[in-house]
Parts: sequence; structure tokens; C-alpha cells
Amino acid sequence: MKGMLRRIGCGLAATVLWSAGAMGEGGGPAGGATAPKPATESTVAANAAVAATLPVDDRRDEDFAGRGFIATMSDPVIKSADGRVVWDFSAYDFLKQPAPPTVNPSLWRTAAILARHGLFKVADHIYQVRGFDISNITFIEGETGWIVIDPLLSTEMASAAYDLVSSKLGLKPIHAVIYTHSHADHYGGVRGVVEQADVDSGKVKIIAPEGFTEHAVSENVIAGNAMGRRATFMFGTLLPKGPEGQLSTGIGPALSAGTVTLIPPTDSITETGQTMVIDGVTLEFQMTPGTEAPAEMNIFLPQWNALCLAENANGSMHNVLTLRGALVRDAKAWADYLGESARLFADRTDVMFTSHFWPRWGRDEIKDYITKHRDAYRYLHNETVRLMNEGYTGEEIAERIALPPVLAREWYNKGYYGTMSHNSKAVYQRYMGWYDGNPSSLNPLPPEEAAKHYVEAFGGADAVVEKARVAFAAGDYRWVAEILKHVVFAEPEHAAARELLADAYEQMGYQAESAPWRNIYLSGAAELRSGQRIPLPRSVAIDTVRAMDTALLFDLMAVMVDPAKAADKALTVNLVFPDRDEAFALTLANSVLGHETGTKDGAAATLTANRAAFLMVMSGMAKMPDMIAAEAIKIEGDPQAVAAIFGALKRPSADFAIVTP
Repeated sequence: MKGMLRRIGCGLAATVLWSAGAMGEGGGPAGGATAPKPATESTVAANAAVAATLPVDDRRDEDFAGRGFIATMSDPVIKSADGRVVWDFSAYDFLKQPAPPTVNPSLWRTAAILARHGLFKVADHIYQVRGFDISNITFIEGETGWIVIDPLLSTEMASAAYDLVSSKLGLKPIHAVIYTHSHADHYGGVRGVVEQADVDSGKVKIIAPEGFTEHAVSENVIAGNAMGRRATFMFGTLLPKGPEGQLSTGIGPALSAGTVTLIPPTDSITETGQTMVIDGVTLEFQMTPGTEAPAEMNIFLPQWNALCLAENANGSMHNVLTLRGALVRDAKAWADYLGESARLFADRTDVMFTSHFWPRWGRDEIKDYITKHRDAYRYLHNETVRLMNEGYTGEEIAERIALPPVLAREWYNKGYYGTMSHNSKAVYQRYMGWYDGNPSSLNPLPPEEAAKHYVEAFGGADAVVEKARVAFAAGDYRWVAEILKHVVFAEPEHAAARELLADAYEQMGYQAESAPWRNIYLSGAAELRSGQRIPLPRSVAIDTVRAMDTALLFDLMAVMVDPAKAADKALTVNLVFPDRDEAFALTLANSVLGHETGTKDGAAATLTANRAAFLMVMSGMAKMPDMIAAEAIKIEGDPQAVAAIFGALKRPSADFAIVTP
């Protein structure tokens, strides 16, 4: 039973987004797609024009990223216990060369710096391991051991980082692990550095901001399947690594492909100004909820005048609305909390480090950085709202908005991850929603039907393709994409349209400064050329499932109900989980599945089982008759009622279409 539960996949989406392999073997375009094409003259010219505008004399980042280097791994490949490649440090060696014409030179620069890997001394008693995952892991030296901040995404990479630290700085115990926020790349590797028994005994503390567990478990569950599919585009998971493929996520090289875990916090931080002393180290906390994550906090170390700004500050503009999908973040609150950070800490900070990118040193440098990074988000918010109040729509604002030169010239305000374009649309969405005010937008035709009308109005698919060829030759790739998407949706098998649309996406990817934009464009091109969609293996972290509130599991079941299958059903089933001392009543009626705490009299059946057994059936890992025969599940009453509820569920496809109908 336990072994099977560890392999739960299918319907449970809690960590599907993060457990997908990003650095494993066999990464490449789906289905043996045709080879990438070279940059066109238009792309070469566009990237050359970008290069001419870059502040190349400002080499602070190169200095900061290399400062304090101690050592890195001698073996470039990190593998899991079963032999899978979790990370390959050599995968990004190509970034040591000058920028090729197939990559925006600004993105190439930051990707190359992010790919630097190893153990670095940040300050006395403070060390970071960077380039081992999409995020950083920080080691704070106490009187007798370590305090770890953000233990990466996977246990294999966290363990490798700890091994490197121990080999160069001496083996010392870890007394505490701090999660700065509720995203998996900042807690998933925790079991690679500490043991559950040491946490249970009180030997190791796990510290996190208030609300951490709730948000860490719930953020991607309900919409996890859609987010997971879109994440493969955003992070370029199926693209080959190289100058024509994936080269960065924008905030780190890639997502590691190892084991995601979670140990719930033993201590919660609830308010700004709260302090804690661990192994002789004083920690002062600043709560920043609703910024980059729903539960997040910054940390100040007064003994060494060192400030950890978590993921609230980066070497790039971040996402106000991540392209994989999420709730819209609050750009104004983000700016306000950075302003508070400046007021609380800037005048006493000599070194600043974060959960991504590289540290910064010097009070003037740090104060200037926090202020201008704050003002980038503040300007994004204020200018979007100003234009919105003048009647501009989200798309119109995205075309107009740009940071003022004093902010735009800073490397850390460029759009390597988030962009002013899609972030301004997110601000608009937060205030105004999806409707742009135009009556034609109230009830537009769906894409496939609209596509057929567009193609007919243009004189047929071949005529559209010919117009697109002219636009492509002129380097007008956005227009090519705009008109050819209609041909592909109207006539999905039109080979010439698919190929030319793929070519346009590819050139747009080559020109993109944003790593997610590049990855999305190139992933779309690969699928158009191959005609295949390859779903990634599904694996849900058992720790996440254990920490998941049972009611959330029922919410997940509720969004899996197929109305056609449930249309004629009206019944109630009781569920009893003795191992958790929990009882619920599930009611299916009106094609809606609801749940209430406690059992109901008159229910058609009562299912009694340990929750793990129920999860196995829910996820498709086991069949109900087999579990009943094994006495793992007991049903009193009508077993067909239980079967009816499970029969009404439909698990979504993990590889649904994005660039085709």
C-alpha cells in the first residue's frame, strides 16, 4: 500500500507542475520535430539593435555573481536513486560562447550569469550554493551548525549542495530550515538536508511565514492540470538545451528533475519585527504576504548586517501574473513591501542576498537597488491604472507602457522573467477583469468558429498563407502569427500554414528578451512541426498529499465531475477515515459534487478506509473491487452509490492542445 501511494499520479495535481523533469535525459522537441531553423535577417537585425542599446559598461552583475566563489561539483551529473539524471551542469556550457543571432543578447547575458554554479561566500558566516536548480540555497553558520534558507526544489540537488558545503567548510549539523515562501522550489528539497526524526524530536526547526502550508499545498491543486501543461511551455521543459532551444527560465537555468518533498513548519512567523535566535544567530523577520507568493517573508541578520529579500527582489522584473497560470499578484503591495524593506533595513545592510540571482554588496548599492526595483513595480501599477482610467484596454496599455529611462537602464528591471507587457495586462485584469468594455468582447465566437470566418473572409487558407509569406519576408512575425493561427484552427492539417506559423514563432522566440516568452514560442513551434504532444510523467510528492487537507481533495474531485455522466444522479455517500479521525458526506446532485463535514443519516452508503486507500482509488492507482477484496476499504449499504460517484469523474488529459484546436 505505502509503495503504491508513493507513485500516485493522474488526478492529484498538487505538485505535478514542479515534479516534471526539466534537466533529465532525452530532453528534446516533441516527436522528433524537424531541426530548428537559423535566425532570419530580420531577427539578426533586431537582436543587433537590442545589443546596441544595452548598458554593457555596467558589469556589476558579472562581478557580484562571481564574487566569493569557492568550488563546484567535480561530477557534472547528479542522478536520483533510480539512476535518472536530475541535473547536468554541463548542459549549459554553450552559454560560455558569445551570443548567437538566435538569442536576444540581453537574455543570453543573464542566462550565462545564472548558469554559473557552485559554492559562494556571501559574507562571514553566510554562504550560497547557486546554479544547482532554478533557485538558490543559503547556509547561515551558527555557533555549532547551519541554518538553511530555501532548500531548493528537489532532495537530490539539496543533498548535493549540502555535500559540497560539507566538503569545503566542514561537516556540521543543520539546526533549522527556513522556507521564505510557499513555492515548491523553496522547500521541495528539504528531506535532502534534514531527517523527519530530527524535526519530530525538536532537534531541527522548520520555520515559515504564517499560512505557508495552506498555500504550499493548495495553490496549484484545483487548476493543477492546466497549469502543469502550460508550465511545460513556460519553462521549455521539452525543448533541447542550446542556442536554438531552452537556455534559461529567466530566474535560474531550469527546474531540477528530482524528488519533491515537504516537511510542514514547526514554527510560524506571524508579524513584521518578530525575532528568533537559533544557534546563536539572531533572525529578524518582515512579513510580505500577497507579493511574489501568498505567504512570503524577508529576513534580516543584524549580527552581520545582511538582508535576505526572498523572491521579492530579483535580477529581473518578476511576474505579476505567471504565464503558467496563477492568481494575479498585487503589484502595488509588492512595491509597498519593498518600500518597507528599504525603510526597515537599507541603512543597516551591507550585503543583500535573495532566493534567485546573485547578492549585492554596499549600502549605497543596496539602497539604490531596492528603491529602483520598488519603483519599477510602482510605476508598472500606477501607469497601468492611469492609462486604464483614460479608457485604454489591457492590450492597448501593453503596447504603450515602458519604464522611464532611469529605471529601464538597470539590468535588474529588464524583463527576463516577467515583462512590462504581460504584467500590465495582469494589473488591468486585477482591477477590471477579462472584459475590455467593447460590446463585441461580451460574447465573441470561440476560436475554431471564428477562425473559419476569418479564413473565408481572407479568401481561403491558401490566400492567408500567401499574405503571411509576404509578412514573414518583411519580418512582421506578430502579424504572421495573428493570421496563421486562424488557418491552423480552421484547417489543422494545412501543412504550409503550420510550418510557416512555426517559423514565425521560432523567430519571435529568438528575439524575446523574456525567457518564458522564448520558451513558449519555441515550444509552440516544436509542436506545430512534430504534430505531437508528449505529456510529462506525473508524480505527486507524497509529503504534499499527506499535508493536503481532505476537504481540498474533495474540491479536486468536484472539478473532475463530468456533467454528462452525473446528469441523472442524486445521491449521498458517507466517507469515514479512521486513521485521521475524519468523516464527511459527499453529495452528488444537479451535476455538482459537494461535501460536508460529518456523516449524514440516510446516506446510500458509508465507505470506511484509511485515507491512503481512498486516494489510491481516487487517483486511479487501484480499483475499488480490489481494495474491497484486500479489506483496505469497507462499504456498508449500496456499493453502486459509491461506484456512481467515482463513475461521474473524468480525469483531464495532461497533454491538451494549445497551439492547435
